[in-house]
Amino acid sequence: MKKQNGTFIYIILIFAVIFLIYNYITEENDVPTLPIQTLATEINAGQIKSLSVEGDTINVVYNDGQITEARKEPISTTIEQLQAFGVEDAALQKIAFNVQEPTDWASVLNVGGTLLGIIAMGAIAYMFIRQFQGVNNQAMSFGKSRARMFAGDRPEITFNDVAGAREAKQDLKEIVEFLKEPEKFINLGARIPSGVLLVGAPGTGKTLMAKAVAGEAGVPFFNISGSEFVEMFVGVGASRVRDLFEQAKRHSPCIVFIDEVDAVGRHRGAGVGGSHDEREQTLNQILVEMDGFGTDTNIIVIAATNRPDILDPALLRPGRFDRHVVLDRPDIRGREAIFQVHVRGKPLSPNVDLEVLAQGTPGFVGADIENAINEAAILAARRGKQQIGMSEFQKAIERVITGTERRSRVISEEERQIFAYHEAGHALVAHVLPKCDPVRKVSIIATGMAGGYTLTLPEKDLYVTIRSKMEDDMAYGLAGRAAEELIFGEASTGASSDLERVTQTARKMVMRYGMSKKLGPVVYGKKEELVFLGREINEQRDYSESLAEEIDHEVRQIINRAYQVAQQVLQAHREELERIVKHLMERETLYTSEFIAAFEGHPLPDIQDVPSKHQPEQVAAAAVAATAEV
Repeated sequence: MKKQNGTFIYIILIFAVIFLIYNYITEENDVPTLPIQTLATEINAGQIKSLSVEGDTINVVYNDGQITEARKEPISTTIEQLQAFGVEDAALQKIAFNVQEPTDWASVLNVGGTLLGIIAMGAIAYMFIRQFQGVNNQAMSFGKSRARMFAGDRPEITFNDVAGAREAKQDLKEIVEFLKEPEKFINLGARIPSGVLLVGAPGTGKTLMAKAVAGEAGVPFFNISGSEFVEMFVGVGASRVRDLFEQAKRHSPCIVFIDEVDAVGRHRGAGVGGSHDEREQTLNQILVEMDGFGTDTNIIVIAATNRPDILDPALLRPGRFDRHVVLDRPDIRGREAIFQVHVRGKPLSPNVDLEVLAQGTPGFVGADIENAINEAAILAARRGKQQIGMSEFQKAIERVITGTERRSRVISEEERQIFAYHEAGHALVAHVLPKCDPVRKVSIIATGMAGGYTLTLPEKDLYVTIRSKMEDDMAYGLAGRAAEELIFGEASTGASSDLERVTQTARKMVMRYGMSKKLGPVVYGKKEELVFLGREINEQRDYSESLAEEIDHEVRQIINRAYQVAQQVLQAHREELERIVKHLMERETLYTSEFIAAFEGHPLPDIQDVPSKHQPEQVAAAAVAATAEV
C-alpha cells in the first residue's frame, strides 16, 4: 500500500511539472492584441464589421474579413469602455455586436496551474520530511535489538519433536519446570541456572532444543544470532544487548536464545583492537546483563555453540552459563527415533524399516537424517511413486554420503580397470582382516569428485578404538595402492586421499595416543590455536630434533607394516581379487551378498529392491570408514 501511494504522488508531480511547463510556454507565445483605443478609432472610421465579446476578449472582424483580438478592462462593460474612448452610438449601431459570457478557461487554467504548483511543492516538501524522518528513525533504531520474539501461547515445537537426546531433554525439563512453577524452587532457596549452554556438533539440534524448551514452558521466546549484535559502529552491540534484555524483562517469564554465541563470546584480548574492539564491548555488556539477574526475573538465557573451548571463562562461570548440556551424535536408537519424527505425515511404503535405516547411518546427526528423508521424498516424486520406498531411502542416504552419481562421465576402459582393482583391493583386505568393518558396498561409478568408493559399516557404534583395529584400518586404507602395484607394477594418483588419511592416523598413534612401543605412552607437541580465528594454526614442538627424527621413523614403520599386511593379504588371495574385479567390471556396483559370493566363487545373487533386517548391505553405509578416490 505504501509503495502504491508513493507511485501516485510521483504521477501527480509529473503531471504538475508538465502542466507548468506548458503554461509557461503558452504564455511566452501569446500574440499581441489590438489596443482598445485603436479599436475605438477604427469603429468610428467604419472599418469594423462585427464585434464578439467573450469575457475580457473582444473578437474583431474587419470589413475585409480580417480577424484580430482586443482586450478590455474587467472594471466595466465593453460598450462603456468604447464610449469612454469617443465611439459614437451611431457607429456602434452600424456593426454587429454580440456579447457572450462563456467560461473563462484561461482563468480556470491559470487557477488550476497555481493549485497544481502548490500541490507539487507540498508533495515535494512532504517527501523530504518523510525521508528525513525515515533516516532519523533508522538512526535512532540502529541500536535496537534485532531479536525475533515468538509468542509462547501457541507452541509449534515441543519435546515430542526432538528425538535422539534423552539426557539433554531431561536436563532441560528442569528449566521448563522452573518457568512454569518458580515458587517451588524459590521457597526452598534454590537458584535456577540463569544460563544454559547447549554444546554439540553442527546439526545435532541445539536450536530445535531451545525452541522446544520455550514451547513446553509456554513462554515468549527471543531468538537472535551472536553475529547480529556486532556492527562496524562503536557501541551498537552493547546497545542492542541492553535493549534485548529490557524487552525480555517486560515479557518475563521468557527465554532468550543466542545462537552461535561464540561470535561474540570468544576470549577477550584476542581481537584485532585489543581489549577495546566492538565485539568485546558487546561481550562485556552480556556479562553484566546476565550477572544482574535476580531469582525473581524468571528469564532464562540459552546459548548454543559448537566451539565451547574458545569461549571466555567469565561467560562460563557459575551465575552465568553455569549449566552445560551436551547434544552428542545420536546412537542407533536415537537415529531410529529421529527417523520416526521426520517421517511423520509422509506416505511410506510398507517395506520401509526404520531400524535398518538407523543401522545404516552411523555418525549421522539430525540434520543429516532430515536431509536424507527429504532427498528420498524428492526421488520418489521424480519416479512417479505415491509412497516412499526403501530403495529411495537407500539412494538418498548414498547421495548424502558420497554425492550424486555421475554415470555420464566418460571413463576409458583402462581407467575403469584401475578403479576396479583399487576398490576391489580395499574391499578384499577389509573382508579378510578381522578388525575391519564389514564391507557394505563397492562401486566404480563416478560419484561426486570420486571415481569409485568402498563403504564399510560398523556393526555397532564405537566410542573408543583399539590399536589393532587402527592397524587393520590402515592396511585397508593402503590396500588400493597395493593392488595397483601388484597388478600394474606401479601406483596411480588415486590413492592420494588414502595416503593422507593413513599418515594422519599413524602420526596420531605416535604423538597423541602413545601407541609407539619405542617412544612410550607420551604425548609429543602442544597444539596452538588462535582464539580469534578459532582454529589450530601451529603445533609447538616441545621435543628435540633427534626425538623428531625418531617420531618420523616410528610413523614410517607403522605405515610400512600396514602396507606389508595389505600386500600379503592381496598376494594370498590373488584369485579372489580377480573374481571380484571381473564382477565389478560387469555390474559396476557390488553389495555385501554379491561381494561375498564373488569372494567365495559362488554365482552372484539377484539383488532385490527391498532390503531386510538381515540384508542391511543395501542400505548405504556412513562414511565412517569409506574410501573415495578422485
